[in-house]
Parts: sequence; C-alpha cells; structure tokens
Amino acid sequence: MCGIAGILNVDGKPVSINTLKKMTDAIKHRGPDGEGFWTESFVGFGHRRLAIIDLSPLGHQPMQNNDGSLVIAYNGEVYNFQNIRLELEAKGYAFHSRTDTEVVLKSYQEWGKACVGKFNGMFAFAIWDKKQQQLFIARDRYGIKPLYYYYKNGVFLFGSEIKALLTHPDFSVSVSIQALNEYFSFQNVFSDLTLFEGVRLLPAAHTLTLRLGDLNSLRTERYWDYHFRDELTLTEDECALELSRLFEQAVNRQLISDVEVGSYLSGGMDSGSVTAIAARSFRNLKTFTGGFDLSSASGLELGFDERTKAEFLSNAYKTEHYEVVLKAGDMERVMPDLVWHLEDLRLGQSYPNYYIARLASKFVKVVLSGAGGDELFAGYPWRYFSAVSNDDPNHYIDKYYRYWQRLVSDSEKPDFYQPSIYPQIWDYQTKDVFRTIINGKAPKSNEASEYVNQSLYFEMRTFLHGLFVVEDKLSMAHSLESRVPFMDNDLVDFAMRVPARYKLMSLHLQRRINENDPQVAKSMEQTTEGKQILRKALSPFMPEQFTNGAKQGFSAPDASWFRGESIEYIRTLLFDRKARIYDYIQPAKAQAFMREHFDGKTNRRLLIWSLLSFEWWLRQFIK
Repeated sequence: MCGIAGILNVDGKPVSINTLKKMTDAIKHRGPDGEGFWTESFVGFGHRRLAIIDLSPLGHQPMQNNDGSLVIAYNGEVYNFQNIRLELEAKGYAFHSRTDTEVVLKSYQEWGKACVGKFNGMFAFAIWDKKQQQLFIARDRYGIKPLYYYYKNGVFLFGSEIKALLTHPDFSVSVSIQALNEYFSFQNVFSDLTLFEGVRLLPAAHTLTLRLGDLNSLRTERYWDYHFRDELTLTEDECALELSRLFEQAVNRQLISDVEVGSYLSGGMDSGSVTAIAARSFRNLKTFTGGFDLSSASGLELGFDERTKAEFLSNAYKTEHYEVVLKAGDMERVMPDLVWHLEDLRLGQSYPNYYIARLASKFVKVVLSGAGGDELFAGYPWRYFSAVSNDDPNHYIDKYYRYWQRLVSDSEKPDFYQPSIYPQIWDYQTKDVFRTIINGKAPKSNEASEYVNQSLYFEMRTFLHGLFVVEDKLSMAHSLESRVPFMDNDLVDFAMRVPARYKLMSLHLQRRINENDPQVAKSMEQTTEGKQILRKALSPFMPEQFTNGAKQGFSAPDASWFRGESIEYIRTLLFDRKARIYDYIQPAKAQAFMREHFDGKTNRRLLIWSLLSFEWWLRQFIK
C-alpha cells in the first residue's frame, strides 16, 4: 500500500522534478517508508512507499523491467501474485524481488492491458510503456484503491489523492457545481466527478490510456462489472457450505504480509468472522473497536455501542484487544484534519473510522475489515423492499431514485441553492446520473428477485464504492493498510450467483408490505431479515447469538449529539452569515432544515454532517 503520483506532458514539454516531488510530498502520509522518482523528459512518476511485502530496497519504486522499456508506480496488494509469478516464471521471466509490484509489471509485459483480469486484490497503478509511447493506468474491480486524474491543455496529472494534483502550478481550484449537486442529493458522488472542478476519479474496474503527442487519445475502458443473478441450482445448505469454504480461503489469502496484521472487531458477524479465521494464524492477534459515550443518546441510538460484543469475541478468539471511546467533542476536534484527508466528500459520519484507524496504526501496519458483507449478501433489506414491487423498470427507477435522495430532494433544490448556482444545478439532473448506473443492468422480468439483484448491483457500484473511498483515505491518513477479505474475487463471483431468496428471509412476502409506513421502515432497520445465507455460512466460525443477531450498523449517536452537546458548535459554524457554504446554499433553507432537527421534528443528522463537511472542505481547499 502506497501513494503514487505522476505527470505526462502530452505535448512533449519536460517534467519538472521539483513539481513531481511536491506532488508526492503532499501524500507522504501514504508512504512513510521511502520515496522514489523517475522522469524521462515529458513523463515522470513519483512514489511514497508503505512497505508491506518484501521490505528490502528491492521493492523500491518506481520500478523498471529488465530492459527498461516499462516503468511502474503501483499502490495496492495483489493477493494471488505468487501464483501469477509461477506462471510468468514458466514463460521464462526472471524476478529480482519478492514483491507483487514486479509481478504486476511483468504481467503487463506479458499480457498487456488484459493483465488486470488476472489480479485478485486491490490496486491502482500507472505504467509508462516506452515502446508504445503510452501511459496505461488501471484500478481494481471494486474501487478499493482510488486514483484521480486531471487533464487540461496537454498536461495530464494523476495521483492516489487529489491533494497531490493541487500542488501542480497549472492547477487552479474551483468547485464543481455538478458534483456538488450529486453530493447534496445522494450524500455521495455517483459519477466520476469530484468536488474539485476538472478532477475525475477513474471508475472502478477501468483502465485509462493516453499517448504522447496525441492530445485526443485519452480513452477509458471498463474491463469488468458486477452481475447479480439467481443462477446457482445448489440447495441452500450446499450453497452455504461452499460459501463458507470460499470465505475462509479469502481471509487466509489476505493474511500474506511481512509486517504484523491486525483486525477491526466491531462486535458484528462480518468483522467477527474475519477475526475468528485470522486468529487461527496469528497468536495474540491485535483487534480494534470503537464505542460511544451514550449518556445523552436516546431510542435506537442506545444500542450503538457494541464494545461488550466485541470484548466477548476478543475473549473467545484470545485476541489482544484495544478500544477507543468517542464523545461529541471528538467530532468537533477532528473535522479540519478529517476533511483534509478525506478531500473527496462522500457518505455519512466517518470520524469514528478516522479515530479507530488511528488507534490501530499505533500497533499494526495492516488491518482486516469486514466491509462488503452487507452489500454482497443483502444486509440492508429496508432499502431493497422500498422498491421491490413495481409496475415496470421505469417505476422501479422512480421509486429507488426517491429513496437514494438522502439529503435534498429535487423539489427542494430551488430554495436550497443560491439563485446564481441553481441554473447550473438544473442543467445537470441527478436522476440522469442515477439512471445511467441502473440502466447498466436492467431487470429481465418484473420478479421481486430481479429488482433485489438490481438494487444490489446499484449498491456495489455506488454506496460500497463510496465506503472504499472513505476507508482508503482515513486509514492511509495514519499510514495504515486496510484489507477487505469479502472482496476476494472468488468469493464475489460466487456471491453474485446466489439466488436472492437465499439472502433475504421473506422475499416472497414483501409485495404485501406498505412501503410508505414509517413504522415498517423503522422496524426493518434492526432485523435478522438480511444476509440469511451468510449467517449460515459463517456459523462454523461464530457463536450462534452473533450469526442470528439483528443488524446493527456502525454509527455514532449524532442525532442526539447534534441537538445536544454539539448544538453550539453547529450554530457557531453554520449559523454565521459569513459561513463559506452560503456562497452556494441559501442560509434560510439550510438553517430551517437544521432547526427541524434541533426541534426534534425531522432527523436531519445526515444533512448537518454534510453541511459541516462542506464548510470545512471550502475552508481547507478553496482559498
């Protein structure tokens, strides 16, 4: 796991080594173990190393192949690299290091751009191909590792983080109103845009090529996509048995490391199962969890602290366990630093992740995570059931689009955005963005299972991808590599073929649910309805009370804190007429939303978090 950055002056102008060094210095937290640079007139790569596999100088990057015709800057882990290496050695390739970097480089040499189809892992890398005079960039199937780029006036910049691009003298920072519209609609950005005008995030499972001397040669290409379908004809027990085998294989595959590996342990089934398997390989495995001060919490929030469950599992698996307890003031203190590292704003409250990653980084360099289990195995049933009964696919899109407008609806936008901003919002319809993703996998019939599978496809492409972007930034802020065993290729390929009826307990009954009844929606949020097949598959690794336990997301009691301990913080920051957000948003509407939350009329915790984040984002990046 590392940080990469680079420049290609397509018009042939020389690259400044000083500029390249500034770019990599901006992301030095991603790689405190070393730095490296390579330039050849018009092209240059920079690298910051977090040494995980082969800690010797032989892993230094940027790395060249034997004849110097290929140069790579690489970030990530390819867990099946040893098997690929054997395949390459059989073809006559010689290796000088034990790194996966060298395997990736020589895989490109052998198979060209098709090499990405052989990799099982998380990665983002760039290769300069001297013979073809072409830059080749790739990102892993699921988007676990980010890679941003900027292309204007013949200057192409790329980096693991946007802040690397900001240091280039040709880059000027402004707000992308289109991305802003997406963010305040979905609390996410579904397209490849970012809040930084002109900066794009290479989509997951995509490659990018750009040739020297041809300004119009930039091409992006998808090499893989999710495909959920009811395909397996196995019985439920047979399915669970195979899933159990694949899960164990996935965790063991991701234990490869030359440094100590730890594990997050939330108290839930997913991270608990990962920990159970990892603990078999590592004596005194170190585990980490976060809890919350609930003295002012109420309602469902009283169940948000899962430290007791985590401690039980730690005792069961004999792990060396560490915890951090968060209070309202912890959010306030961390916001400037958090937003600086996050930079590409997405999803809800992420400061607990920041603190837990910081805790873990004090003890280990690599940590395992349970992310991905909910999205692969239908862990959010209330989402799918909001649009499982439809007249036709267009009806589904209308209903599901309304569901995913998490912050500001289309009808509220004229009053939410400043009059000077709204016309630009109007020209970029978020429903079109939403439809573009959904249309990629239109249902073949009007069956409930088809709509569930389409919803799972949508979530993998959007929500889970957003989680990965956030997790990468907040773990790498502390020079910590976070791995996600659930996203093993073999496991994902199998999970996508598992029938939806094996994932959801009562799918056949859902047409009878009144989706507009708020009590129904609330009751579904703490349920054993989802992940049925996974519960069965993980039962060999976990106590029964955990595999049969109700769904509990990892979230702070912010609804209470935002109307209690943190209310003055919010008022001071966001009720100030000079707040930076009011260059884009109308104060009256934003403050009316916040008062609704303070008065207990409507839970607006997600919107308040996004307003706070955008205010700090403007202060950090728009001078």
